[in-house]
Amino acid sequence: MTEVVIAHLFPRRMNIYGDTGNVIALSRRLEWRSIPHRVDLVPVGSDYDLLNADVVVAGGGEDSSQIEVARDVLARSENLHAAVDAGVAFLVVCGTYQLFGLRFIATDGSELPGIGVFDAETLSGEGRLIGNVIVESDFGRLVGFENHGGRTMLAAGQAALGKVVKGNGNNDTTDEEGAVTNNCFGTYLHGSVLPKNPQFADELLIRGMARRHGAVSLEPLDDRAEMAAADSAAGRP
Repeated sequence: MTEVVIAHLFPRRMNIYGDTGNVIALSRRLEWRSIPHRVDLVPVGSDYDLLNADVVVAGGGEDSSQIEVARDVLARSENLHAAVDAGVAFLVVCGTYQLFGLRFIATDGSELPGIGVFDAETLSGEGRLIGNVIVESDFGRLVGFENHGGRTMLAAGQAALGKVVKGNGNNDTTDEEGAVTNNCFGTYLHGSVLPKNPQFADELLIRGMARRHGAVSLEPLDDRAEMAAADSAAGRP
């Protein structure tokens, strides 16, 4: 198999709650299976073709970082859409998830435009949604931690990542968490999310690798430690 490529978007700007752990989890799960791979760091302003990646990961950040990143995401819009359309696997968390929607509307009515990978918009809400979250998804139970002020609303035809059974997820009025378009997954789950949800990490790898490497089946790993961490987080408020 040729080298699997993980692209880490905005590694310094969008890592407020340890979202780099998602990149580490993907890398380790490939390493443990002796699958050759590399991680490409893609900072703001860099010239990088995301069609060269198999999996793209981006996290959340502070408001000041998100504004700077928003300009970069808009500048990359054509390349990002091309990669999503081609089947590259994406995991975009919190602030980057919001930018993959149509727009973010601040409390003063000003708008931060998104690129519309997801048919969704985010409004600044009163207070923050904070705590552990449990989500029912097509990939089984997902466990993570949310801390966000934005309320993301999905359009009627937009698929969610899953249904919240504990916590808030996208907002405090529906039971939806995250969004899915093709192999692009948006979520508010920090933690970071992939170390505690190994089945979801493997799903991203399988989907991302299929485009350039053909259909793959990954050798099972001993995930008892990961599942124990998920059980512990699920039991906390």
